[in-house]
Amino acid sequence: MTEKPSATLAATVEKVIKSHLPSEPDKVQISVQAADHLYRELRIENSLTDQEGNKVALKQGAEIEVTIEADPGGTTAAPPAK
Repeated sequence: MTEKPSATLAATVEKVIKSHLPSEPDKVQISVQAADHLYRELRIENSLTDQEGNKVALKQGAEIEVTIEADPGGTTAAPPAK
């Protein structure tokens, strides 16, 4: 089995956004440093799982990594560097 093409980018948790409804999870706003200025922020549910299977949440200011991966069929060869 081949590994999927991927890129890992440095990011920071900018803020934790508390939910107003108990039925909805809290969210975090993440800033990806390598992204263009207007596309830098991501908002996702603040729910992760640790190595033991326990639910954990991110803290404001946490330095994290965001990994993008794709199926090999969804990629093409990169053009030569100029």
